[in-house]
Amino acid sequence: MKTRLSLFLWVVMSLPAVAIADSDGKPLRPVHTYSIVARDAATGQLGAAVQSHWFSVGSGVIWAKPGIGAVATQSFTDPAYGPLGLQLMRAGKSADQALRALLAADEHEDVRQVGMVDSAGVTANHTGENAIIEHCELMGEGFSVQANLMWKPTVCSAMVTAYENAEGDLAARMMAALHAAQGEGGDIRGRQSAALLVVSGDASEPPWAGRIFDLRVEDHATPLAELERLLLTARAYKLMNEGDAHLTNGDIDKAIAAYSGAEALVPGNHEMIFWHAATLAAAGRVDESLPLFEEAFELWPQWRELVQRLPEAGLLPADPAMMKRIVSVGED
Repeated sequence: MKTRLSLFLWVVMSLPAVAIADSDGKPLRPVHTYSIVARDAATGQLGAAVQSHWFSVGSGVIWAKPGIGAVATQSFTDPAYGPLGLQLMRAGKSADQALRALLAADEHEDVRQVGMVDSAGVTANHTGENAIIEHCELMGEGFSVQANLMWKPTVCSAMVTAYENAEGDLAARMMAALHAAQGEGGDIRGRQSAALLVVSGDASEPPWAGRIFDLRVEDHATPLAELERLLLTARAYKLMNEGDAHLTNGDIDKAIAAYSGAEALVPGNHEMIFWHAATLAAAGRVDESLPLFEEAFELWPQWRELVQRLPEAGLLPADPAMMKRIVSVGED
């Protein structure tokens, strides 16, 4: 193991910087602004969130792997800090050791701004001396915030206070930190995009199973408000997926409870209403299902056709009388 790790570190240290740069190798303008990386001590979840006046900020700034760590790489961005930092942490290095190794190999560390957190909650950050003011960086227990190109120097302290005092899960607390940064004026250039990534604390999970939230707002006048909307919708669809799993296992009551919870989060979502109704009907609770079917049909008439295809798929009983009641609801 030691030999393999030493070889890996040698390779990393030998890599050239892969900054966004011009033909002479000089870093171009900074594209990213304020971010947070964090680990939830209770669940082990790891995450990162960011907002910027730049298109698609999430695609290059925030990185995370289940049970390994999270990275935010910004200012004059070198995206390699994300995957390489996570590889080093996976190889057993702490967040601080991983960051120092990458900085030592970077000829442009003076313009970088990076935050990292590992699965043990160890945090590290770096702001190069040539990052554009106002810039700041602060670390708390299991989290780090960093910002550059800010309107005010108080952004980081506001983020720390908001994160430490917020309630809810890791995603909710990171969102609170982003809102606090914007409340201090945020990016001096304005607003454009935002992103949030949360992964499981279990390193044995594959990436697709360990990804709890992976949300991006690429270009929007109010990106944080849109990110909040997407987060709420994502929570609702997680409940829908839970309902589907319960239905597959034959636990109708739990499935209905999950579907109902999803509807409560995003009222008026006709697909959620429809599947709630279909689950009730499949359980023989047709009278309860009819008002929901009527609402779904009114919001999206094509559901009236789709419901007739469900018996062949085994999702509703092949009962012509029941189907007639369902299809005719709301037609008078």
